[in-house]
Amino acid sequence: MAHARVALAEAAARTEKLLATLPVPEQRTAEQRATAAAAVDATRDLRAAFLDVHTDAVYDELTEGRTRHLRVAELARAAAAGFPGLVPTEEQLAIERTRIQAAKEGLEIDQGIFFRQVLASPQAGPHLMETMLRPTPRALDLLAGFSATGRADLGSVVLERTGAAARLTMVRDDCLNAEDNRQIDDIETAVDLALLDPAVEVCLLRGGVMTHPRYRGRRVFSAGINLKSLHGGGISLTDFLLRRELGYIHKILRGVLVEERAAWRGRTVEKPWVAAVDAFAIGGGAQLLLVFDHVLAASDSFFSLPAAEEGIIPGASNFRLSRAAGNRLARQVILEGRRVWATEPEARLLVDEVHESAALDDAIERSVERLRGAAVLANRRMLNLSAESMVEFRYYMAEFAFQQALRLYSSDVIDKVGRFSAAKPETAR
Repeated sequence: MAHARVALAEAAARTEKLLATLPVPEQRTAEQRATAAAAVDATRDLRAAFLDVHTDAVYDELTEGRTRHLRVAELARAAAAGFPGLVPTEEQLAIERTRIQAAKEGLEIDQGIFFRQVLASPQAGPHLMETMLRPTPRALDLLAGFSATGRADLGSVVLERTGAAARLTMVRDDCLNAEDNRQIDDIETAVDLALLDPAVEVCLLRGGVMTHPRYRGRRVFSAGINLKSLHGGGISLTDFLLRRELGYIHKILRGVLVEERAAWRGRTVEKPWVAAVDAFAIGGGAQLLLVFDHVLAASDSFFSLPAAEEGIIPGASNFRLSRAAGNRLARQVILEGRRVWATEPEARLLVDEVHESAALDDAIERSVERLRGAAVLANRRMLNLSAESMVEFRYYMAEFAFQQALRLYSSDVIDKVGRFSAAKPETAR
């Protein structure tokens, strides 16, 4: 590996030097763009070939023989430092973050190449998946305070414990709970706290009351990915797209992994989850529902995965929706942008109960109480194992890491998010 490592570093340095002689991406001529693309493609071929042979050796070196647990962003930083030219450095990414999406070099594609190989590896992949199920340092710092007070205001998410229920309320009223890097961090922290607090038996996720003119005074579940943040270059592969799927969503499904738990019991702490949808669950909001144990919806709400419209991949929905709702409906929703209203018969494949808004609160409380049953945890674990194996999910995420990185920098996506971000939030999709 030593010779290949040096060759890769030298090739990447030559490409970086060439790019530095050219204008910034949006100012390049067609000839300059072709020159840059040829150099970048050749270096990416070398990276892919290097990882085809050395992925496990690279991962073992970065994690000290899989004794260190590096989350995706930490692993990317360690790879940049330990294997120059393999993935972009923090300095390179910092420059990229100052640019709108259309003006970037697309360096995160190299991270996509890296994580595709790591997640696909039977040795490295499971270790990374396990690492992402561990609680975040932020959650561990806040746990004692939450356990004592039963409340944590995390910024975009408020977590409250009432009785044996942890209630996570998304409160980004500035953007109708559209997710960005900030909200991913807040909601993963909230999920960790809810799972780690021994006084909590069941968890509820709901959108808060909005101040947006069209929805003022009404609850809204989620408008999906924040397209303005994406257009502005603020949605990252590691801190948003991969962390979201491998972090808090996977923890809702599988539980949080804790070291101090007796190994013979299993090292994950799981709890049943209820979701309540008011107004709409668009994009990432609809994706969330596929891992919940019970979903309720207001009768005037709808669900959609506008992937074809946005041009990106809707997380793990391609993996989960066909299993939940069937292949035909999944293709209509994902490929054609079909919107499913809560009152349609097909909505019963996505939600368990539909109620008039005035009756939704009482229905939620009944659902929360039912999921406190003594046998719920054991049976939800067996149901989840039957519905989705860890191996299948890991292989899906390996390809997702690469394909989503490509999509982020595709011309159609850049054009679409630019137009969407200029639209009003309620008409952006």
